[in-house]
Amino acid sequence: MPGLRASGLLALLLLPPPAGFAASGTTAADEALREVVAGAPSDVSVTVYRAPSRRSGAINLDTLNGFAFISETRLLELPAGRSRVRFEGVADGIEASSAIVSGLPGTVIEKNRDTQLLSPEALVEASVGKQVELLRTDPKAGRTLRTPVEVRSAADGGVVFSTQDGIEALRCSGLHETFSFASVMGLSARPTLSVVVETPVPLTAAVQLAYLSTGFDWAADYDAVLSADERSIDLGAWVTLANGNGTGFPAARTQIVAGRLNRLVGEVEPISMPGPILAQCWPRGSTSDSPPTLFLRKAGLDEPTAGRIAYAAMPAPAAMLEQRLGNTTVTQEQLGDLKLYRVPERTTVASRQAKQVRLLDRERIPVRRIYSIELGPFSDSDRPVPARILLRAKNDTAHHLGLPLPSGQLAVFARRADTRLLLQESGIRDITLNEELELPAGTSDAVWVTRVSEPPVVSQAAVAPVAPGARSDSHVVSISNALAKPIPFELRVQVAPNRPIVHADHRLEFRGGEPMFPLTIPANATLTVRYQTRLQ
Repeated sequence: MPGLRASGLLALLLLPPPAGFAASGTTAADEALREVVAGAPSDVSVTVYRAPSRRSGAINLDTLNGFAFISETRLLELPAGRSRVRFEGVADGIEASSAIVSGLPGTVIEKNRDTQLLSPEALVEASVGKQVELLRTDPKAGRTLRTPVEVRSAADGGVVFSTQDGIEALRCSGLHETFSFASVMGLSARPTLSVVVETPVPLTAAVQLAYLSTGFDWAADYDAVLSADERSIDLGAWVTLANGNGTGFPAARTQIVAGRLNRLVGEVEPISMPGPILAQCWPRGSTSDSPPTLFLRKAGLDEPTAGRIAYAAMPAPAAMLEQRLGNTTVTQEQLGDLKLYRVPERTTVASRQAKQVRLLDRERIPVRRIYSIELGPFSDSDRPVPARILLRAKNDTAHHLGLPLPSGQLAVFARRADTRLLLQESGIRDITLNEELELPAGTSDAVWVTRVSEPPVVSQAAVAPVAPGARSDSHVVSISNALAKPIPFELRVQVAPNRPIVHADHRLEFRGGEPMFPLTIPANATLTVRYQTRLQ
């Protein structure tokens, strides 16, 4: 049963839209308003905020949950009285309630987010009850026949239309056929915001349109290169900026904001979500056969891709590209409790693309090599596990750093002769000034950790207040060092809230609110740590 093929759909999209068509959803009163289309943006500013729920790691180019504040300057020619001004080419995810139009001497009466875009599905739905042209290829003559028809239905019964010869269904005649929608109005070729304004006199003015939009995000991508003597690192970073909208912003003044912004907002549907059209026909049989139900349905994720229609006005997310901007480095400014990073040169925030600008370059940052393990409250096992290697630095100017580091993705490399070898990739959280920077650098083949549990005992001494005679779990941790030198080691232990450590045979500290034993493991030796957690 044939559906609308790509060639037919392309024919639909290539037909020119009618001149002067009105915004979608207009009423009879709206049609009396003069339609005014604002000029293209002459100046654009895009400020991108990170997704509030994303703490670290790389961004997902298919689901960008950040947002942007967009400001545009456009030229507008208005007659006296009321007019409907159309700002075409705004971002798909525009939040109409946030839009502000300034620079008008008149009054803004109404704002509309026009959600119907030019697409095969929207064209069919908008043509129900209207006259369109049926373009059908004559199989004998090979020429296209144009026949006026009326579209009767584009819902569960399929695409049904009527001609002088009766009722037919699209693509059920066995001939190549499609529609011409020259008379269909109410659709826009680009995402549009329309406002109704009233001005006392005719005027020409440069107005500013500012609004919030979803479908953006940014992240920092760090690369740390460990020196040959393992005493310092060179740290570089890129800002990866992504725009998931179908609208691009050429030559824009671009800023990004780091920090967690407290924002409450309802879900905004992307502008234009045209679904695929799948026209199905009844099987050929005798004239006495009762045809089964005809239906028009959207193709789901498990449907054959040949039956799908991509967005009419925007490429698919898979078409995202990545672009780097030479050696351009962002500059940092304070924005209240947040950090503003400004790209010094104008850049194009292109549709469905990610691009990178340089965030920082720092050399010879002193680091200390620390071995560590973090044991969960119930991860007892007699099987050895390798210790983690951490490179620790201080984020201040004395240690060649001294600037806020936004969260992102981190890759640590070791330098061997003229080659860089990857040690580990991981996420990095936000690091403030004068805070310790901790870079995971893989695991050790020479330092191993084993933990086992012993039967419960009655505590005699405690490092925390405990009732006399309280019962406790006893844990034993063995750390073996096969290196020919002593190493600094941090044994981090997670405990349940109601089961604190009540006794230990080594000094206990707290790091980040969690118990930690700072240790030194002798060369070619094994060190054992015993501690007890209270039982309720």
